[in-house]
Amino acid sequence: MKIPFQNLKQEYSNLKEEIDSAVTSVLDSGRYILGENVAAFEHEFATYCGVKQGIGVASGTDALTLALRTLDIGMGDEVITVPNTYISTVDAIARNNATPVFVDIGHMSYLINTVEIKAAITARTKAIIPVHLYGQPVDMQPIMELAKEHDLFVIEDACQAHGAEYRGKKTGSLGDIAAFSFYPTKNLGCCGDGGMVVTNNDELSGKIRELRNYGQRKKHEHVYVGYNSRLDELQAAILRVKLPHLNRWIENRRKIASLYSELLPHKIVKPYVAPIAKHAYHLYVIRTENRDEMRQKLAAQGVDTAVHYPTPIHMQEAYKHLRRPVRPLHCAESTAKRILSLPMHPNLKLREVEYIADAVRKAT
Repeated sequence: MKIPFQNLKQEYSNLKEEIDSAVTSVLDSGRYILGENVAAFEHEFATYCGVKQGIGVASGTDALTLALRTLDIGMGDEVITVPNTYISTVDAIARNNATPVFVDIGHMSYLINTVEIKAAITARTKAIIPVHLYGQPVDMQPIMELAKEHDLFVIEDACQAHGAEYRGKKTGSLGDIAAFSFYPTKNLGCCGDGGMVVTNNDELSGKIRELRNYGQRKKHEHVYVGYNSRLDELQAAILRVKLPHLNRWIENRRKIASLYSELLPHKIVKPYVAPIAKHAYHLYVIRTENRDEMRQKLAAQGVDTAVHYPTPIHMQEAYKHLRRPVRPLHCAESTAKRILSLPMHPNLKLREVEYIADAVRKAT
């Protein structure tokens, strides 16, 4: 059996008639930038997240970059985050000329270690970016309390966590402002790049709307040095077709994850799910001592896998110049050598999950 890591063609095939109709409608309209589909999707996705405002932008990276920019975070400021995330989390900080400050992660959750954040706060700290990695929400309550105590902003990196929940609230509604990505492989993905900033703060949302469109308040009136970062009408129309299916897709992911956890051998460390959270399973990530050997054996059995992420950001060439962390990043470094992402998407079949689990047993 050949099992790809993703199956985007199947997702498109399942919704082909609706997506084709939506795309044709946009093409026929002649309005391709900041039209009615973008406005409607901004409202629909913000409502889904349980917040007042959504601002469509060109990518998840831009969503993070603009969130930081609108909070006036820049040169001389520090932003606390984790080193075991996709590079865009940290690139967004650097693009605003601020300094990333890394803290370690939890041994089981792979999420920011809330206990270590306090030790990393300095007079220059302006914000915390907790990353809801793999679709698992961060324990936000202690972070929000710490942020209030030290007058810090909290920016949720929810780029992998569409539909995840923490204490009954969806990700995106937990901090001051949040960033989402609609990269094709995400739980809610378009057919290209796309992103969104969501917030309950009308002042912040207004500024982001201006920044994403060359800093314009109205046509030819530029109040900021801005960006060209707009979610386009085609992608918004496709996302509007997909959004009503998102909850069902996430439930499918949770069923697949539950079956994985039931079938995989005990010596494999499976994803941790906090009692106060509902995992959205953008990825199903296991931990094993023989990761590279296992990956080779799974490939030989036709199972495609991935590693998210093999090199912590503080060890990347681009960020080696940063000052040493307040505390060692042992968990992040150790985890990066042992994690492996198994195929995970809502169209994965029962027999495929069983085959993958059996292949893992043989490779263990």
